[in-house]
Amino acid sequence: MDNIQAKILDQIRDSGGGKAFTPKDFLEIGRRDAVDQALSRLARTGDICRLGRGLYYYPRTNPRLGIPVQPDVDDIANALARKTGTRIAPSGATAANRLGLSTQVPAKTVYLTDGRSRRVQVGDTEIVIKHAAPKNLPIGSGISATVIQALRYIGQDAVTPDVISRIRRKLSETQKTQLRKDSRYIIDWIADTVRLIVDSNGEVVTHG
Repeated sequence: MDNIQAKILDQIRDSGGGKAFTPKDFLEIGRRDAVDQALSRLARTGDICRLGRGLYYYPRTNPRLGIPVQPDVDDIANALARKTGTRIAPSGATAANRLGLSTQVPAKTVYLTDGRSRRVQVGDTEIVIKHAAPKNLPIGSGISATVIQALRYIGQDAVTPDVISRIRRKLSETQKTQLRKDSRYIIDWIADTVRLIVDSNGEVVTHG
């Protein structure tokens, strides 16, 4: 194993299992052609798995079933965004479903991007990526984008104490802190809702 390949494998292992990545994630280690060759060799030896062209993951094992588990769709979508240098966020319906705010399961997993529209098939999963105006893409981390998109989708009048509690339970303290920072750039009613989510003592003021 050459030096570049060993460094890439160490970085992958340090990130933990079940993560999707692309050659662009390792360009600080070596030139693009050397990184491509190293990833191809690691895939051939079984150290990593290939999801698609220029898209890989480090398998983690389901402790109950003892079989490799692919990354979740959000992680794959974010890797695709890094690969193309674009921004991405789940659609409102996808975000609401992720957070348990909607019982309706979207027929397809849809993401919005400031890049080009396309469809990506990863195993049995089809990821639909639709172009959207940059102003319609929330600024901030992935989890912040998910919360903001979900709130936009359900609307102000649907924000109830139960909705606040459901979102709050989905977030770690670190994610809450990040969500608070990212809420500086969104419309007032969503920013007010975010404050209720990140404040464990917050109470919901119903609308109407």
